[in-house]
Amino acid sequence: MKKALVLAGGIAQVALIEELKRRGYRTLLADMNPACVAAGVCDEFCPVSAMDVEGLKQLVREREIDMVLTACADQILVAEVEVCQALGLRTYLDLDTTRKVSDKHYMKDVFLQNGIPTSRYAVLDRFEDEKLTGLSFPLVVKPVDAYSARGVRKCSNREEVQKFLAEAIQISRSKTAVVEEFVDGRELTVEAFVCRGKATVLCIGSKQKLKDGGFVLSGSLYPADLSRELREEIGQTTQKIADAFHLKDSPININMITDGSHAYVLEFCARTGGFVKYEITRIMSGFDPIKAIVDLHEGILPEIGELKAENRYLMTCYLYCSDGVLDRYAGFEEMHEQGIISRYYLVRKPGHRFKSIDSNGDRAAGFFVQDDDYDRLLQKYDTALKNLKVLDKDGRNLVRMDLI
Repeated sequence: MKKALVLAGGIAQVALIEELKRRGYRTLLADMNPACVAAGVCDEFCPVSAMDVEGLKQLVREREIDMVLTACADQILVAEVEVCQALGLRTYLDLDTTRKVSDKHYMKDVFLQNGIPTSRYAVLDRFEDEKLTGLSFPLVVKPVDAYSARGVRKCSNREEVQKFLAEAIQISRSKTAVVEEFVDGRELTVEAFVCRGKATVLCIGSKQKLKDGGFVLSGSLYPADLSRELREEIGQTTQKIADAFHLKDSPININMITDGSHAYVLEFCARTGGFVKYEITRIMSGFDPIKAIVDLHEGILPEIGELKAENRYLMTCYLYCSDGVLDRYAGFEEMHEQGIISRYYLVRKPGHRFKSIDSNGDRAAGFFVQDDDYDRLLQKYDTALKNLKVLDKDGRNLVRMDLI
């Protein structure tokens, strides 16, 4: 039987493991957390870090593994490609490209060199006031090689830049951070796929952030309400990104911001978006990026085909919690059975302690509502929020409703 090693045990990897099983693979999972969500669906759990390249190579050799892959994860994708390239296994990117598309410093340089609209910026490994000259406040600080909004902070003055820059540098694996001008507007999330060098936009969502003024995502609305001209511009920009980074067959996830007339690229990655973007993409386009990723690892070129959504509208919501220990979830299955929510994802297990909300990865759960009528969609959303709970042992609802 063919063997596939999946790196990291998140929700996206559950879908990946299920697809591999349908194709007849024995699935092994590399993760250091035996309680991760994908541990319960793989054939064999391997307590090896998904970032431990040497440990992964040894595991592949010892177990005679045929395929190594992951989904929806930037830095783990780098480890995947490094292992595959060293051992002669198929993957959809080369190592040099993978490292470059995971580095926001290099990314920004390429944007400017290729006429891809983006904000002005500086890259720092320590605070240097003179490098901020010419940049207009407010500014945004972000680590060059982190994701899920970790370490991303908005700064209104130099003192805040100095403070948050130090934090971003500590988070960064390369100990560097980008400081860029803040663009005021509506943030968009774009899912696309490149086949034979041609980039196709699959779906565009309008992001919503938590009401604390930060960058942590509370949910998105699909499709984003955009003019035909702006959608065409986004399609052209997506193709420019594929061309500039020499992407021939690859998923693309782009974070953009629009002022209503034009869209500017914040960052992108050569993978499907995080958490459950793979599922949103399938629902809103009919194209399954998880199947396409496995196809690429098998040497099959995916076909985009006709794009068709399950429903006209889809809204996502991610729930975050106040300090406390998870005892149980309530209302999710009931809301699903009643047709109020179409899908839900319980991220944490009982006993998990919620602390601060610093990144998208701190979410407790997520759900979708779908409908062809926008008003009914909003009614479902409101009903869901009234009935979904994350409870501690005393029955206290930990969900931070004030942030949604």
